[in-house]
Amino acid sequence: MKKYLLILTLFLGGLSFAKAQEGDEGKKVQDIKALYVAYVTKQLDLTPDEAQKFWPVHTQFENDIKSVNKDLPELQKQQAYLDVKKKYQDNFSRILGASRCDRFFRMDGEFKRKLIEIRNQRQQNQVRPRLRRGQ
Repeated sequence: MKKYLLILTLFLGGLSFAKAQEGDEGKKVQDIKALYVAYVTKQLDLTPDEAQKFWPVHTQFENDIKSVNKDLPELQKQQAYLDVKKKYQDNFSRILGASRCDRFFRMDGEFKRKLIEIRNQRQQNQVRPRLRRGQ
């Protein structure tokens, strides 16, 4: 639990750092990717040998996920994402083992959901009108 809180704190701190770099989108993306790599490495407890095998496969996986046509009807798009995950499941299982492979897919989704949640909270805070004292 302490590890999870530490990683979440680092993640949130990194996002606030990325927010400070308002004009530099590339820097934000790099910071988020670095946080993601640190998060996954820590959560899966990757050894250096495992990391060396895992990250190139993960890069291919991410490229395939990004290549899914976003204009597909929702169910077809979800099926396409699922097909990509199934395609890489054996590769990840050989590197990580079945249980950590399952944990990877779960935590990958959790990371992305948390990122969206934080972005939405920040947007909501920016839109909220400011009231002066006495109003």
